[in-house]
Amino acid sequence: MTRDLLEKQRVDQGLRSRRSPILGGALVTMNTPDRLVESGPVGDSAAVAFFVDRLSAWFGQLQAISDVNLQIPSTAVTAIIGPSGCGKSTFLRCLNRMHELVRGARLEGEIRLFGEDIYAPQVDATVVRRRVGMVFQKSNPFPTMTIAENVTVGLRLNGIRQRAVLEERMEKALQMAALWEEVKDRLDKPGMSLSGGQQQRLCIARALAVQPDVLLMDEPASALDPIATMKIEELIQKLKKTYTIVIVTHNMQQAARCSDHTAFFYLGRLIELDTTEKIFTNPSNKQTEDYVTGRFG
Repeated sequence: MTRDLLEKQRVDQGLRSRRSPILGGALVTMNTPDRLVESGPVGDSAAVAFFVDRLSAWFGQLQAISDVNLQIPSTAVTAIIGPSGCGKSTFLRCLNRMHELVRGARLEGEIRLFGEDIYAPQVDATVVRRRVGMVFQKSNPFPTMTIAENVTVGLRLNGIRQRAVLEERMEKALQMAALWEEVKDRLDKPGMSLSGGQQQRLCIARALAVQPDVLLMDEPASALDPIATMKIEELIQKLKKTYTIVIVTHNMQQAARCSDHTAFFYLGRLIELDTTEKIFTNPSNKQTEDYVTGRFG
């Protein structure tokens, strides 16, 4: 079934293969920087959004991620897959410095966003989180705010007060989140009055309003019905033309439908990263093959 989905995606949408120019057009796999993966034609326009080098992360004495090396291409969708507890969400939170908000959490290694070390001492974590937006598994509109206020709250926190600017950015964000036509006549209604799928798109609009460089999504459709899930997936395909998107998902079919690249994590380690087509049809690692074919996980 997954192979059929990929074939349909390739025919209908043209699955895009991107490779990093930094490592000669290849993506790192198996946590060994000198091992390169053959993953199709080199995309001349490809660029690296995140460069992750020897990343390890802990919660107190518990190590959640161990020695991860990878590169995430810009203006593409990278899916992070793996069984529960393998470090997917921890890795995602390291990318926008949310990991450090947990008491006792720490990390080692380096993460560069478009060449900038986001953990350098002089870098403001608030600026990083503005550039790297986050959408969580459970939609979380602010319950006391209207639809409009939910979208513009980040702008207001960043000091934007001009009404015309707020309204323009709000409308643009709602349009990008494919929600404007559904809510434009009730912007003063509570955000919690929307359906579950609409609430999740409202949270996406809230993240987009501050104009980030990257959008992180931690299982954004896991609590949604199939129709709402389809809308989120369609939205991801539109947004990747402008944004770098990293999505954590347990849904193998969703990863196959939505992503350009897929990274498989297991027990806190990166096992394999390659184009989604190769991961699901001809993975290089036996563990990857066993996971995507349902032998475990």
